Amino acid sequence: GRHSMLPRHVQRLGRDWITHWNGSQILALNSPVSSCMRWARHYPSWASFPLPISADFSANWRFPPFLGPWRQFLNSNWHLDNYTQSCCFHLPNPSMKSEGEEPLTKKRKLSGQDNASTPEQQTDLSDQKEVSCLSVAQNEEKHGSKKGTIKRHWEYFCQQSKTMKIAKNKGSDQSSTGSEAAFDFTVMSYNILSQNLLEDNSHLYRHCRQRLLIWTYRFPNILQEIKELDADVLCLQEVQEDHYRTEIKSSLESLGYHCEYKMRTGRKPDGCAICFKTSKFSLISSNPVEFFRRDIPLLDRDNVGLVLLLQPRFHCKANAAICIANTHLLYNPRRGDIKLTQLAMLLAEIASVAPQKDGSFCPIIICGDFNSVPGSPLYRFIKEGKLNYEGLAIGKVSGQEQFPRGQRILSIPIWPKKLGISQNCVYEIKQQPKEENAGEKLEAAKPDNTQKIAIASEKLSSKLRHHFKLSSVYSHYFPETGIPEVTTCHSRSAVTVDYIFYSAANDDTVDQPGVEDSFCEGLKLLGRLALVTEKDLWTVNGLPNEKNSSDHLPLLAEFRLIER
Repeated sequence: GRHSMLPRHVQRLGRDWITHWNGSQILALNSPVSSCMRWARHYPSWASFPLPISADFSANWRFPPFLGPWRQFLNSNWHLDNYTQSCCFHLPNPSMKSEGEEPLTKKRKLSGQDNASTPEQQTDLSDQKEVSCLSVAQNEEKHGSKKGTIKRHWEYFCQQSKTMKIAKNKGSDQSSTGSEAAFDFTVMSYNILSQNLLEDNSHLYRHCRQRLLIWTYRFPNILQEIKELDADVLCLQEVQEDHYRTEIKSSLESLGYHCEYKMRTGRKPDGCAICFKTSKFSLISSNPVEFFRRDIPLLDRDNVGLVLLLQPRFHCKANAAICIANTHLLYNPRRGDIKLTQLAMLLAEIASVAPQKDGSFCPIIICGDFNSVPGSPLYRFIKEGKLNYEGLAIGKVSGQEQFPRGQRILSIPIWPKKLGISQNCVYEIKQQPKEENAGEKLEAAKPDNTQKIAIASEKLSSKLRHHFKLSSVYSHYFPETGIPEVTTCHSRSAVTVDYIFYSAANDDTVDQPGVEDSFCEGLKLLGRLALVTEKDLWTVNGLPNEKNSSDHLPLLAEFRLIER
């Protein structure tokens, strides 16, 4: 045949291989890879033959299943970086027909997130990814190694912001201008990818080299990103509890941060953290939010939120405060009812923490992984302050699926009254009747039939509201091309699910309809760290990669606190 130089039993596998040949390079039995095979005590039937195959290990080469117990290789400290980079050796999993040959994919351990694709869909997705990996590898041959970095620039929204940032870099103090007192600060939102979740969902990272996925490689990269971006406030998601306790907290404290952490309920080993620089803020209160309710079947998931009230240390009134919230909503695309309820619980907690003495809310920033895409009903509810969900299918709430599988219509109301949260996303005040003359008062308070109908219709309203005036730091699309921005990218998707929402000062954005203007002061967006496109990310082999060790990108914005 065309590859007559190979042994016959290797030729039979040829239809499943994508191979580029370079006869000048030999992978022989005495090579380090073959030594690894001997160390693993496994000799393939063809191992005694020197194979004229050169492998592009930089294109995320993986041991095919017939090489035996390949997990032992992953746990050893062997590196393939020094091998040849001009050719490609790849064996796509979907083409393996024998049941014993296909490696087992780790199954999701998260309860209630059974949203696996059908075998046909998985094959299609995998085939597309294999083609993508091949084209990426071929592009490497033309343009060199993929060890580059994602280029992200800072976008300024006013010249004064740029001047202030330069002054900050020089170590100058902030200065107030005009009649307004100015307090500038930066906020980062970053899903750092829990190691446990990475390993439980390894099928999402088939495009990655295995050595890039171990925590000892990933954490120094993540910490370096945090150091370089130098945000005053960090909102981190998927912070694994044991790593937080042993490494993350102490590392961030050494950088001048105070850390607050809320672990997910149940047996979920990760959670949310908010860390702030003690040189810029002091802590007024820390308020964790658990979305699990044992007595409410709807709320059987272990997601959490965290709400801090911080006091700025400079250029502010004595009673000035900023509310910072962080959350990671449920992933399951088919459970929009749970997502909306979790969001309402977070907004209710914010509404209880952020009020000021004059009845208005202090400036608010909400960060997190909302597992919802721009333009979805959940996203519009956050920005517009209202949502009529009558007739809305639960699978369409987050917009994660183009053809949603959750077709059940949202119930009215979505959550039961005993949750204690109104349709306006605030805690309901429980009125306790007085003992004296309680019977007379209750009799007098009985509504007539007209009042009963009005109350019943109010209770069955399909309209959700909240009283915050929120804007998004990011635009979600590049204005010149209309191409979507991307905040997360792995083997199956590249979309925006991470956000920074903030309460804008009156002159910072166009008023949003349907939202009560209760902000006499607020935040002015000075700048943001630009996002990138999916194409940009695949030029560095997606996420995670050599330099970016999460499957999410950090979001970063600079704000100015505007006071009267």
